[in-house]
Amino acid sequence: MKHRPRPPEQDDLLRPRLVGLIDMRHELVKLASLIDWEFFETEWSGFFPSSTGRPATSSRLVAGLLYLQHAFRLSDEAVVARWVENPYYQHFTGEVFFQHHAPIDPTSLTRWRKRIGEEGVEWLLTKTIEAGRASGAVAERSLEQVAVDTTVMEKAIAHPTDSRLLERARAQLVDLAREAGVELRQSYARLAPRLAAQIGRYAHAKQFKRMRKALRTLRGYTGRVLRDLRRQLDEVPAGRLRERVIDKLVLVSRLLHQTPRSTGKIYSLHEPEVDCISKGKARVRYEFGCKVSIATTLAEGFVVGMRALPGNPYDGHTLVEALEQVEILTDCRPRLAVVDRGYRGHRVESTQVLISGTRRGLTPALAKALRRRSAIEPEIGHMKTDGRLARCGLKGTLGNDIFAILCGCGHNLRKILDHLRAWLAQIIAAILDLSRAMLGLQHGYATA
Repeated sequence: MKHRPRPPEQDDLLRPRLVGLIDMRHELVKLASLIDWEFFETEWSGFFPSSTGRPATSSRLVAGLLYLQHAFRLSDEAVVARWVENPYYQHFTGEVFFQHHAPIDPTSLTRWRKRIGEEGVEWLLTKTIEAGRASGAVAERSLEQVAVDTTVMEKAIAHPTDSRLLERARAQLVDLAREAGVELRQSYARLAPRLAAQIGRYAHAKQFKRMRKALRTLRGYTGRVLRDLRRQLDEVPAGRLRERVIDKLVLVSRLLHQTPRSTGKIYSLHEPEVDCISKGKARVRYEFGCKVSIATTLAEGFVVGMRALPGNPYDGHTLVEALEQVEILTDCRPRLAVVDRGYRGHRVESTQVLISGTRRGLTPALAKALRRRSAIEPEIGHMKTDGRLARCGLKGTLGNDIFAILCGCGHNLRKILDHLRAWLAQIIAAILDLSRAMLGLQHGYATA
């Protein structure tokens, strides 16, 4: 597949242009003029080295759809459907005439995300920072002072319970055996689902002794199916199916041998990399997903760095990488970083780091900056409620990396759009005041 930029539109006198249908003062129109779209045309072309096959979709179209998706909290299907009916969305992605059909299939966004990877979406975040500078939503001096914090981005998985995981593992092994043509001695298709439901009833009634006994029985069912399929592994033909069977056997074997105190536990069969993270919240004791590091400016709360952290590392060990990412994306090394007490022992030397609770030896300016540290908390809340940070639907650790950065892009775009709306409202109010003053002056001359 080769990459080809969008061909220039031919003049068509019979078709109305989008610029004649929309209000050119709209914030999305202003935002589209602030983003350097040609950068994606040149940089993303390296992800399509092949010179044969169907040309790739326009880079501006895909970049615009990804921006709109995370700015307005839309799924892949919803952003494509809304693009068809919204002329401002079409203008934002570079269309000249109003289109009545979807530009791409929603699954194309998945393929693009895999193709551009984490590096490609970091360029998307960089361009939002440049647009924020150009619009005045973030000041140049604000990039020198940042607040850094971590949060949990939950994964799109069901709440893990032993009974559900064991029953799901048994069902998947039976399906693989049927697909491979292997005849099992017994599949427990009738007993196992019934027993898994009964375990839930025992847990609800707090009959834990009966629950544990039934859980041992269900574990035995899954183990028997596992060993039966393993004995007949030679009958599975070599190829992709055999690799899938082997991978599933290894995964289910880990599930059967894990204990409550095991490290690297499996909480989901389709997402085995999910971590169990406890942040000390009263409402949610445990969250299942991945830790995300967020760096924002102290003054505006503008995202200047965002990265997924697999493996639930200690916060203090992630500060060096977070500040390096900020320097790469903004071309400016932060002079001051304010963090909470979870970052003690950070080992950062090139940037002054203030930790919550520090009181001695601070100038009034540093004390004021430290009091602003908690301003990052509502920004994280907005990213989860107004954005899509609350639940990641992309697969694997690469999906976590891409999704976290795109959530930061959406947050920055909402900041810029709010700034443009306020700026337009001030201009309109000034024009109205001037017109009222002119009318009053004319009225005074007429009465005189």
